[in-house]
Amino acid sequence: MKYGMSYGYWESEWHCDYFATARKVASLGFDVLEIGADHLHDMSDEDIKKLKDLGEELGIEYTTNSGPSRDCDLASADASVRENGIRFFEKVLENMHKLGSKALIGAIYSFWPSDFSVTNKEVAWERSIECLKKIAVTAEKYDIECSLEVLNRNETYILTTCEEAIEYCKRIGSDHIKILIDTYHANIEEDNMYDAIRLAGDRLGHVHVGESNRKLPGMTNSIDWTAVGKALRDINYDKAIVMEPFLKTGGSVGYNIRVWRDLSNNATVEDMDRMAKESLTFLKACCEGVR
Repeated sequence: MKYGMSYGYWESEWHCDYFATARKVASLGFDVLEIGADHLHDMSDEDIKKLKDLGEELGIEYTTNSGPSRDCDLASADASVRENGIRFFEKVLENMHKLGSKALIGAIYSFWPSDFSVTNKEVAWERSIECLKKIAVTAEKYDIECSLEVLNRNETYILTTCEEAIEYCKRIGSDHIKILIDTYHANIEEDNMYDAIRLAGDRLGHVHVGESNRKLPGMTNSIDWTAVGKALRDINYDKAIVMEPFLKTGGSVGYNIRVWRDLSNNATVEDMDRMAKESLTFLKACCEGVR
């Protein structure tokens, strides 16, 4: 298993100096930096090459996370919006190939966060599955896995349990379309998140981790992290486990994630770094069965 951190942990807006952040996560002991698909979509070839070279120098891999905008909604009733979404993800996959990023993840089947103006799941499945069949062809071409994130009921109506996600992936019919289980969302929706991990089995392509209030793993132990690690070992999971904590209020990040109070105890940047490093040590011990 490889351990990562989302760039958003340190940010109040959805932007990032990836060169500085890559150096930071490497210095803290992480193997993976999760970057934004929107950012990678718009990067120049020159910057992609520089970021790739830096990752190789630091021993850092990149995973690519997308919370698509409404104009890229693969479940939209508007065919032109769906086509725009397909073009967007094909460009993202092309740039991921240039970067060497092998995992595209997120709620790429629609837009995020949902505004629930439409909630016809059957129709949304039909539309988005047809789009993802096309995107899967490009993913297969570049040998990139696309892991569809199972979200909670307040952020989507399309995929809210692992069982739903398995059926959805079966209908797409590509071994490059996988499932992302996030402990924050699974804590809300699954009867037993540890059994959900086992149910996903070899369809599990990516894991996000955070406490039930999105704090760093180990900060509250609202999740049984030893049981998470055991479930992952039971299915021989050997891919990325990426922390996606959100502790600070303010900005677009705080608004979109609905962080209405400071969860960091007024942490400084240095405190945030220390807490991330401590959480990484804790998480590794749980996932590797030494705790």
